[in-house]
Amino acid sequence: MSTQNFTLPDVGEGLTEAEIVTWKVAPGDHVAINDVICEIETAKSLVELPSPYAGVVGDLLVGEGTTVEVGTPIISFVSDAVPAAATPAAAPAADEAGGSVLVGYGTGAGATSRRTRPAARPVRSSVGVIAKPPIRGLARDLGVDLSSVTPTGADGEVTRDDVVKQASQASVFRNIETPEWGAVREETVPAPKSAPVGLARGVAAAPASAGHDSDARTESIPVKGVRKVSASAMVQSAYTAPHVTVWKEVDATRTMELVKRLKTSPDYADIKVSPLLIVARAVIWAVRRNPMVNAAWVEAEGGAEIAVRHYVNLGIAAATPRGLLVPNIKDAQDLNMRELARALNRLTLTAREGKTPPADQQGGTITITNIGVFGMDAGTPIINPGEAGIVAMGTISQKPWVVDGEVRPRYVTTVAGSFDHRVIDGDGMSRFIADVASILEEPALLVD
Repeated sequence: MSTQNFTLPDVGEGLTEAEIVTWKVAPGDHVAINDVICEIETAKSLVELPSPYAGVVGDLLVGEGTTVEVGTPIISFVSDAVPAAATPAAAPAADEAGGSVLVGYGTGAGATSRRTRPAARPVRSSVGVIAKPPIRGLARDLGVDLSSVTPTGADGEVTRDDVVKQASQASVFRNIETPEWGAVREETVPAPKSAPVGLARGVAAAPASAGHDSDARTESIPVKGVRKVSASAMVQSAYTAPHVTVWKEVDATRTMELVKRLKTSPDYADIKVSPLLIVARAVIWAVRRNPMVNAAWVEAEGGAEIAVRHYVNLGIAAATPRGLLVPNIKDAQDLNMRELARALNRLTLTAREGKTPPADQQGGTITITNIGVFGMDAGTPIINPGEAGIVAMGTISQKPWVVDGEVRPRYVTTVAGSFDHRVIDGDGMSRFIADVASILEEPALLVD
């Protein structure tokens, strides 16, 4: 029976040591190639270390919590009772002396495999996938199945570029399966007891200027009506909800192509179509996948609650002569593309004419502000009171963009989103904005 020590490998991060955080095996355990044997922590990340052998665990040579240098023996293996020939064909079978050997690295002289590597390099069996621990960790973080990756590294090893490429190719189509809207329209969940306290609800008034008469140098505009209500709402939101904004630059070329096709379609002959239609459709879809962005922080007698709405009253910020209005489309999640386009047309026309009724400005769940119509690339919008998220759509313009390794002119835009950090964490809003971006990159996925 042979014994083999496994030393701490170079995990490819340019580091010389690592800490053994948790052992996943114990002496006497049977392991297969690529089974996780322990977690190690470097200065950069926590990594799962796969077994290079199929066999029986001998001894754990390093205790948990111990930091060791690369090349230090950390675990020993003994050959399994199952003959090596019983392992998959790609694994080494036996040495020339006829003794049993461990399947994996460090076979005896004369052992053969289907792959030939330089003697100085460990030989990994083709059972599973050939990839270093940090590459496995990257694949796990990006949701990439290593078995689906085409390796380009030496002797069939999966590289970092292989994983990133696979993730980028799959990103558009990862979202095909989406949950259905629930039967319950709204539910409440307990709010964190240690929620951050809001800032002051008001601001100090500026001191009156002295030494100048109210002449042509200064013009006074009374704050009233829509502007007064809007100003009060913005101050309340900005100084109550802790705002955070994230954004992503997007290749919206296919969105522009779809808009062009819809404009020439007989089904949309009497409807004005713009990129806002695709953005609205993307937001509704992304809300269904990330419902907390559609929630609201509610102060209740028994303590704060988070109201999660299972419907979308989609607000569209509109600049009008009367000031900023945010009318919303009720139950927008039930509308198809054509119905949503009609609703957007009616909402915009009514707002511009100053005829938006109060009911249309109440009950919104999430808002879109299209700052792109003013030539702006991005912004940090203030959340509409009673909501937890707002999306800002920047201008769409042609820019140089790298496509398949070549620089090409593409229609590029920036999607930004502000959110109430009491309700949503950064990862939730980031996923939401990423989902919106993925539809702008490939809007055909949402065509009815």
